[in-house]
Amino acid sequence: MEKNLLKKQLKIVFTGDSITDGNRYKKKDQQWDLNHQMGHTYAYIINGLLGSRYPQRQFSFKSRGVSGNRIIDLYGRCETDLFPLNPDVLSILIGVNDGPGEQNYFQPVRKEKYETLYGMMLEEVKTRLPQCRLVLMEPFVCNAGRLREEGSYPVWRKAMEGYGESVRKLSEEFGAVFIPLQRIFDERCQECAPEYWCWDGVHPTENGHGLIALEWIRYSAKLLDIEAFC
Repeated sequence: MEKNLLKKQLKIVFTGDSITDGNRYKKKDQQWDLNHQMGHTYAYIINGLLGSRYPQRQFSFKSRGVSGNRIIDLYGRCETDLFPLNPDVLSILIGVNDGPGEQNYFQPVRKEKYETLYGMMLEEVKTRLPQCRLVLMEPFVCNAGRLREEGSYPVWRKAMEGYGESVRKLSEEFGAVFIPLQRIFDERCQECAPEYWCWDGVHPTENGHGLIALEWIRYSAKLLDIEAFC
């Protein structure tokens, strides 16, 4: 375990798109309301589970997910949203908005572009925050909701598989924890209908967020020097 991760207080920051955002409060005049700073997502669940189980560690959690973000948007706001927080652990889930949605004129961002921008962002993170450890989560989709109804799931799936390959590659390059969410959701969708986990094919239900949270804790336990209780 690295010395900086054995500090009494560990600053953990989650960032990404709407799956991380969860309608968290973002305005300065809303910062007093501590009930809504983490949003209604896996990040909130992780905060509650680890904060209650390890009060002596005094974990500090922040969410910086922004709905609609693509990799280029996330990279663009590192200077204002991420670096000032000086996290010890930075967790990233980004990619579904790079897929074939309206914001991209129904054409997915090329895998090579996604990987290049993601890699450039991680290079800058490691340069500006050399002690920061990374947790990179694989973007995912499920054959549910509008993706199934529109018949667009195969196109979305192909895009996410390409981005997932890039995230896995970058995880190895930057020594990050990699969480294979697509595989995890695929396995669980064999047990229950996909809508149980992901209501529109893109956004998790409460059950899906719970699944992400439990897997995040399981995969990140060694990094955080905690028991893998999930």
